[in-house]
Amino acid sequence: MSSKKKRTPNVQSDSWVVITADSAIDAQGKDCDPSFVRLRNPATDAASLYLLGGGDGVLQLYEVKTFEEEFRSWFVGQTVQRDGRLLFVTPMDPLYLILPYLIKSGKEGKFQPVAQMVMDEDFPACTKLLSCSRSQASMHHIADEKEVGSLKFHRYSQEKTMTWLKKKVEKTVPMLKNRNISVGGAIKSTTYVRVKAESDSSNEDYLRYAHGLISEYLSEELSKDLLRHLQLPEITSPKKTEPPSKKRKLSDKPVEAGEDYTKFNNEDFVRKPPKKMTAAQKSLAKVDKTGMKTMSSFFSPKVKK
Repeated sequence: MSSKKKRTPNVQSDSWVVITADSAIDAQGKDCDPSFVRLRNPATDAASLYLLGGGDGVLQLYEVKTFEEEFRSWFVGQTVQRDGRLLFVTPMDPLYLILPYLIKSGKEGKFQPVAQMVMDEDFPACTKLLSCSRSQASMHHIADEKEVGSLKFHRYSQEKTMTWLKKKVEKTVPMLKNRNISVGGAIKSTTYVRVKAESDSSNEDYLRYAHGLISEYLSEELSKDLLRHLQLPEITSPKKTEPPSKKRKLSDKPVEAGEDYTKFNNEDFVRKPPKKMTAAQKSLAKVDKTGMKTMSSFFSPKVKK
């Protein structure tokens, strides 16, 4: 990307190492010059970094993912770039980012121009999403359309959105199978260790895994709606009394994990009551043990006289 745009050599914060397809940076038309923009993340509602660019005179949206480790830097030419992050740029469907704006405007229950709905004072670059490839032509997947003369008006449709998202999930499933991705019970915890054969994975496992991937671009509420539309039951969280993994190293500090395991590091943790004694154990407890030696006395060292 440095060959396309001039950079100031002494401004280190203005340079990144980026892995992307040539189509993202080969600008061949007006307003297609690649540029990083801040847009509202559809899942978190916070600011995220995206790339707008594309060749053949067609503007496209690209997602930017960051790989970051401590104490990493890059040698760029004859200089050292202190920002050691590695950016991955991949194509993304702009409808994911447009969808939250339509949902918000849809509460009014009336048809409106798309340009009037996709507006954001905090993220003014959101209007460029409507100029992306097939954004306007794909609007019917998530909204009802009405034409008045030469003008088009749209209104958010929950039914169409669920149908569109379901197709996204169903198209993801064969890709997971072709790439032999372990799903469901075939992976254990966050270590992604295969613990059983791929054939043991059911279609529900693949659907649930694909739903999780698509949900990275959806709000929590919309993700739950999609789960119900797929007729997949919600997975209940593990019981609070379930112990942590045996492989987990002991530590004086609370364990950092997705589940709340800190209670096991608390001295005030209430342990389970002892199990009930069997009938034989109860009978033995009633025996008069007066004068009997304890079992440990038979293994004690003899006292020398």
